[in-house]
Amino acid sequence: MTRSVIEEDLIIEGNVASKEGDVEVKGRVSGDIASRSVEIHVGGEVKGSISAETVRIQGKQSGSINCTELSLDQHAEVKADVTAQTLISEKGARLVGKVQITGG
Repeated sequence: MTRSVIEEDLIIEGNVASKEGDVEVKGRVSGDIASRSVEIHVGGEVKGSISAETVRIQGKQSGSINCTELSLDQHAEVKADVTAQTLISEKGARLVGKVQITGG
């Protein structure tokens, strides 16, 4: 498995895809992300859809999220329609949008 890191000073305008890898966002992505797992760090931001098995958000995301497991840390700011099997949210996390938890 490979891990791709989008560092703090990097801005990507376009889609990011990693079939078997993990994507860490410390900078900004304006586009969709598809990978095995996605982690948005504090200070990181994604404007677009996320499709992954596991998604962990500490920063900001707007668009949509389709995943198996979604984890929102206390600093997470999410404005998205979410479809997930499981959702874990820390106190302080903000989520605005339609949420569908399918169970698993």
